[in-house]
Amino acid sequence: MEKNGYGFLLILSVIASLGLMSCVSCIVAEFKKTKVKDVKLVGRLCYLPESHALGFGIAALICLSVAQIIGNVIICGNFCSKQRGISYCKANKPLISTFLLLISWISFGIAVALISTATSMSLKQAYGTGWLDGECYLVKDGVYIGSAFLVLFTVVSILGSTLTTIRRTQVDQGSQIHQPLESKILG
Repeated sequence: MEKNGYGFLLILSVIASLGLMSCVSCIVAEFKKTKVKDVKLVGRLCYLPESHALGFGIAALICLSVAQIIGNVIICGNFCSKQRGISYCKANKPLISTFLLLISWISFGIAVALISTATSMSLKQAYGTGWLDGECYLVKDGVYIGSAFLVLFTVVSILGSTLTTIRRTQVDQGSQIHQPLESKILG
């Protein structure tokens, strides 16, 4: 394996590790979220203490966002390459890689929406100043677990897109290297 291959392997490992940390943070947040027994009612007013799920939710968002950004930088970097000092972008982007990239963005958007909403509901909700319209709301069971599955789906999609792009780029570079040798032999 060439030196450049080890760099890609390291980057893919970082993306996978960040995705795993985000997934684990979502699972821990599910168990640390505010429970019904924590709600305190005074008439129509309610109070919820700040939940430990807040920190885990923020960690999950940060890890997922960084993994998505790194993956997209690698993919875009592989779509565009340098040849003979001139920078250009390939016109033919691999269909599979583009499809996986699209899926990763869709699942990323849904996961971010779920995690950030559930995380914002984990803030302290004082009497009369609840999460929405002065009422207290709790995160439903399974929201963070569902987010964890979306995180995994996002990371697998971004890794698949990255691997497809890397393979395609290496094949393209291989055919460019061998083509002039064949023309010299035949010509």
